[in-house]
Amino acid sequence: MPLFRSEEMTLCQLFLQSEAAYACVAELGELGLAQFRDLNPDVSAFQRKFVNEVRRCDEMERKLRYLEKEIKRDDIPILDTGENPEAPQPREMIDLEAAFEKLENELREVNQNSEALKKNFLELTELKHILRKTQTFFDERESLMETESMTRALIPEDVTSRQVVSPQNLGFVAGVILRERLPAFERMLWRACRGNVFLRQAEIDAALEDPVTGDQVYKSVFIIFFQGDQLKTRVKKICEGFRATLYPCPETPAERREMAIGVMTRIEDLNTVLGQTQDHRHRVLVAAAKNIKNWFVKVRKIKSIYHTLNLFNLDVTQKCLIAECWIPVTDMETIQMSLRRGTERSGSSVPPILNRMMTREVPPTYNRTNKFTAGFQNLVDAYGVATYREVNPASFTIVSFPFLFSMMFGDAGHGLLMTLFALWMVVKEKPLAAKKIQSEIWVICFAGRYIMLLMGLFSIYAGFIYNDVFSKGVNIFGSAYKVNLTDHELQHHHSGMLVPNEANNHYRQTPYPFGVDPIWMMAENKIPYLNAYKMKISIIFGVVHMGFGVILGIWNHRFFGRNMNILVEFVPQIIFLIFLFGYLCILMFIKWTKYYAGAEDQALTPGCAPSILITFIGMVLFKYDTVALDGCENYMYPGQETLQKVMIITAVLVVPILLFGKPILFKMEMNKAKNHATLHNHNGTAEGEDVEVAGVPQTENHEGGDEPHEFSDVMIHQAIHTIEYVLGSVSHTASYLRLWALSLAHSQLSEVLWLMVLRKGLMFQDWYGGVILYFIFAAWAALTVSILVLMEGLSAFLHTLRLHWVEFQSKFYAGAGYLFVPFSFENIMEVQPGEE
Repeated sequence: MPLFRSEEMTLCQLFLQSEAAYACVAELGELGLAQFRDLNPDVSAFQRKFVNEVRRCDEMERKLRYLEKEIKRDDIPILDTGENPEAPQPREMIDLEAAFEKLENELREVNQNSEALKKNFLELTELKHILRKTQTFFDERESLMETESMTRALIPEDVTSRQVVSPQNLGFVAGVILRERLPAFERMLWRACRGNVFLRQAEIDAALEDPVTGDQVYKSVFIIFFQGDQLKTRVKKICEGFRATLYPCPETPAERREMAIGVMTRIEDLNTVLGQTQDHRHRVLVAAAKNIKNWFVKVRKIKSIYHTLNLFNLDVTQKCLIAECWIPVTDMETIQMSLRRGTERSGSSVPPILNRMMTREVPPTYNRTNKFTAGFQNLVDAYGVATYREVNPASFTIVSFPFLFSMMFGDAGHGLLMTLFALWMVVKEKPLAAKKIQSEIWVICFAGRYIMLLMGLFSIYAGFIYNDVFSKGVNIFGSAYKVNLTDHELQHHHSGMLVPNEANNHYRQTPYPFGVDPIWMMAENKIPYLNAYKMKISIIFGVVHMGFGVILGIWNHRFFGRNMNILVEFVPQIIFLIFLFGYLCILMFIKWTKYYAGAEDQALTPGCAPSILITFIGMVLFKYDTVALDGCENYMYPGQETLQKVMIITAVLVVPILLFGKPILFKMEMNKAKNHATLHNHNGTAEGEDVEVAGVPQTENHEGGDEPHEFSDVMIHQAIHTIEYVLGSVSHTASYLRLWALSLAHSQLSEVLWLMVLRKGLMFQDWYGGVILYFIFAAWAALTVSILVLMEGLSAFLHTLRLHWVEFQSKFYAGAGYLFVPFSFENIMEVQPGEE
């Protein structure tokens, strides 16, 4: 099985000629099967051999991001052909640089010209509005002058010596200002000039485009009348402070008309030039949009190749690059073929050399996955990456995870909704993946679409087992019970107590073919019956799940050469688990099969069946009832008391074996190794020579990372492990009761939602009942999806995840490894161009 254990890895040394190194690394990037090690850890990034090439790639990426920004600014669609261009050769890198430089310069020049033209166009447009609006202001001025001349004629002779300001002597300035700055501008003029200026303003109705930002702004035309050079200087400074633009405005109407005609002519010419400039810019951007995706891919491949080459070492001749990399053993031949292809493409005559190295370093963990198994592998890796070559639980999680989830989410209707949503993502996975939606919730859902699909399918199965479809039972095969209820009881939705015995003739002695009989959905004792049923199967599946985890530890012990650990760890663990909680499950099966309704022997009727919980507690405490009920027996089978005592004593006795077995074996092996080393020293072996100890876990076994190598460390480690396992067996078994608890909560919430919401809408019988039912059904559907499918589904998912991480994987899974991260163009391209 590809997921049962991680791939066997080897550390290789790679010798490449300088002229062939680029092409060979490019081939390895397309293959994605080599993880390179940094052979220059003490050299800074700025002192490495190919740092200039990396900087050139950074500069090309900057230019591409600028082009992409301009393309998006004009709302031009970026064409995604779905192609995967090969990494360009080093000589092609110069052509790409020249092309990007030409595009950037051309686009910047066009933008500068366009900005200058837009600025000139804005000024002419503002001047046009000034000439048009100020005509009204000057007409008012002429009216004011006539009034002033009439006033002078009525002034007495004795006051002719007083100074009278004539409108003909007033100076003025005209300009435009942002509309939102006008009130503050007016107040400042009034205060700074002490009321000795006259301001008139009019709004420009049409919005104007800012040539720098491209935003639409609203402005107003103003004209300020004043007298004297001092006020003129003060007014201009205030206009400058408020960033108002002043324009020359002739005083006579003829001059204003002549200037307006010239302005309109220039605006028309500018419109023509601006249109041609925008057309040229649009053509340049459309051409760039067709290739920008491929350009990003090429530049990133070039950059990643040179970044990888910076991890290599140079030999003494400066003509050969030396690299070290982890590769899967099964892909050695494939990697060698790709290296030969790279050498041929570069035109080099010296073939590359790939040598396997001996090392005591723990290799990375590499599990081959596909789009179906990747989600389940991610669930396991989220807890901890598997130690190199230890048993990988992902292959078993494919079945156990959705199954345990379905036990808590057992509703065929809700499971169908989840299945349809997951099936939609699976069928449309290619177009959905191409959209590159960045929402975190969507990314998680899409990555786990196959997990959701299996969870939905298993939930449908569990829903039919529980006979629960949107909280209602389905009668497919006909009930095995016959309960006579009166019309009054049926009308008032009364239910009866189901008792499967011959006295009331409820049970027909033929069980329902598949799942729970639908009649139990109407029984008064429905909840006690389903509680007992779900609680027992939760314990049974929990013990089976934990026992399977303990058994998987055998494969780890045998693979890593720890055969003695099978005797001192696996055997005590499995005995302790089976003799206590496995026996508890056996008692459940005995009770189900031995005691039944309609039994001829009174002792075998359900009323005489002893309590499993009381029996188990009495077994642990060595307490047994000696007084039985009339016609009943205290024990389920002969010799039960003796067998239970033996099992309890055996389970207690294996705990010291689990605690002291491994440390004692470790001490014996250490003594044997010391004696062996002493004997070698007497026979002439160097005193400082390393001697391997059989009992000490060697690093070439690649197991577990840091292992204890002192007796005290082994003793402490084993004591912690023993306490954790013994106490954990009790708590973990009880932890599986969450399968029962969440299943009960889910079914009860679903039933409450039916009774309190949808059932209310079905009670209206007149014509308006359909309208009311429409809205009530919408509310019921929204609550079902949001609470029962989303919230309850997430809760069941998290509890299932905990059962796998803590209760199951803790029995055999160390999770102390690190991931194999190969140099792969595919992984690099997962980051969208321009999103860095």
